[in-house]
Amino acid sequence: MTLAPPRGMRDFYPEDFRRREALFGVWREVSALHGFEGYDAPVVETQELLTRKAGEEIVEQIYAFSDKSGRGLALRPEMTPSLARMIIARQGALAFPLKWWTIAQCFRYERMTRGRKREHYQWNLDVVGEESVMAEAEVIGAAVEALRRLGLRDDEFRVRVGSRALLAALFQRIGIGPEHFLPTCLALDKRGKISDAATRELLEGEGLDLPAIDRVFELLALRTIDEAAERVGPDGERAVEELRELFALAGGFGFAEPLVFDVAIVRGLGYYSGIVFEAYDAAGRFRAIFGGGRYDNLLKDLGGQRCPCVGLGFGDVVIFEVLEALDRLPSTAAPPPLALGYMTPACRALAIRAAATLRKAGYPVDLGGTAEKPKKFFARANRVGSEWGLYVGPEEAERGCVALKNMRSGEQQSLPLEALPGPLGSLVPRP
Repeated sequence: MTLAPPRGMRDFYPEDFRRREALFGVWREVSALHGFEGYDAPVVETQELLTRKAGEEIVEQIYAFSDKSGRGLALRPEMTPSLARMIIARQGALAFPLKWWTIAQCFRYERMTRGRKREHYQWNLDVVGEESVMAEAEVIGAAVEALRRLGLRDDEFRVRVGSRALLAALFQRIGIGPEHFLPTCLALDKRGKISDAATRELLEGEGLDLPAIDRVFELLALRTIDEAAERVGPDGERAVEELRELFALAGGFGFAEPLVFDVAIVRGLGYYSGIVFEAYDAAGRFRAIFGGGRYDNLLKDLGGQRCPCVGLGFGDVVIFEVLEALDRLPSTAAPPPLALGYMTPACRALAIRAAATLRKAGYPVDLGGTAEKPKKFFARANRVGSEWGLYVGPEEAERGCVALKNMRSGEQQSLPLEALPGPLGSLVPRP
């Protein structure tokens, strides 16, 4: 039997757990700050919900299985289908627009590379029922705020913004029909992971001839919205206006500096329909930190009514790699609890009452499970990093008191049990 977790999965020992909780804490705080409501869904979904159009890489990466009744189930590879299912189930009763957030554990059986594991936690933000570009501005602005709170400066990351709608109009102008649009996007999404030569082979395999492939790569060389606007026809005017509005909104919200236009951002999922975006470290050393976009047709495709949606996924794996490279990982130090011990079984009842009283008042207390001599107890208190030790010996038990010792200075005093936690207030601040 191996003692390692399954390949691509992770154990979280206490120090790792604390670091993960620091990240989750930022995500939760920013979600609340931007007016998003929390939700959750089962980690197991039906295969039918998760299996969409062929050709999407994610479909081949699903951990699929059958339950004892033969139902096709799977571990969720992403959260958006679950969100869509929940919205459709109550679409007639919900008051739109909705702003929802969650932290979801997701699973994908994929090749292990830097920044990719087979499970990860992902912060999802979704705005459902909002047609305007304010939805994109809200989710991107929240993600930028999270990066700032994690210690990144605006010049250390870039949010690259493109548009599926703009790209579709540009493709139409160069003679690439709608039937080739999604396969072309899925192939282009692999750029950077594979060579341009390999990307060309994928496009050729999708039925594009060599002149058409050359024209696609010419489009990818566009550097500004103005350049794209000059090339696109009337069908792309709205997409251009939406991009310009987003950049204007970014100025108002205060995140214009890291925002850049990139026509080549397409995202690898078929349901995106409008503006799409991905964030990278400015040096380009890592995979995308977060990504997302508009998916106005997914609810209809899954059996509901059409509803405009914008979503964002921000994973835990890459951001920790970025923070580690910058030497800005969250601290794993935990606030030490108050250590509390007792000398004999007869002293235990008073120690239990002291622990219950202090915990009720909000003090973390590490109560020993067995009787300990003073030397052993204070050694344990030092080991867990407690600044203060509380101890009940026979004398304290008889007097209804606890001995409080400062583990650094050695100073000690006696505190009546009925006065707790009052005397501690000026000595031991609550976390």
